[in-house]
Amino acid sequence: MTHHTTPYAPALGTGSGLRPAPGPQEVIVPQPGAIRPGQDVLSAAQAKEVAERQARAELLARLGVPTGPDDRMDQFADHLAEVTGMVYGFVNIFLTEQTFVGLHNPPPDTGYMILGRTMSLEDGWCPAVVRRKNALPLWDVHASSTFSGNLVVDMVGIRSYFGAPLIVEGIVLGTVCAIDPEARPRSDAQHLLDAVKDGATLVLDALTSGAPVR
Repeated sequence: MTHHTTPYAPALGTGSGLRPAPGPQEVIVPQPGAIRPGQDVLSAAQAKEVAERQARAELLARLGVPTGPDDRMDQFADHLAEVTGMVYGFVNIFLTEQTFVGLHNPPPDTGYMILGRTMSLEDGWCPAVVRRKNALPLWDVHASSTFSGNLVVDMVGIRSYFGAPLIVEGIVLGTVCAIDPEARPRSDAQHLLDAVKDGATLVLDALTSGAPVR
């Protein structure tokens, strides 16, 4: 059973909460070397990131993907936590923030932190999944220095992460993932990763079936 917090509460720290995805009219895709307001020059990597964000926003709008808490997506998050045996489950859509349209929290009397619905685009491990466009199994985040230092480790005490991308028409909309304060045996990594990938397939089917998901 999902235990909801205030719908637009940030997952970590403070912030302004959920904001709508930028529409096409709000984003101009620049070329590398273009001048931004304040005379900042965009690198090729920055220009590519802006273009990817615009393409994602346009596809999200066309598909009618939920941009806030969604009961059906919460059910997928519940299922993901159940099949992996992990404390938290997410359907995470990348808007101006990471936005957990589907969220499974532990019961409030278990002593675990209750997470909200948004987080910075730079925090956690889902940004790495979006960049690489591939699943990421971290049975113990401290097994790799690349993934060990992280706000989610410091504030929530997370030790294991399994995430898979949500890709439509070559564009990554976000991720499906599960996290837990306990590390997992490496021998369980493939099983857990397969469960998360299966969850991503189910979510993608729901998002692209043409049926209302709001």
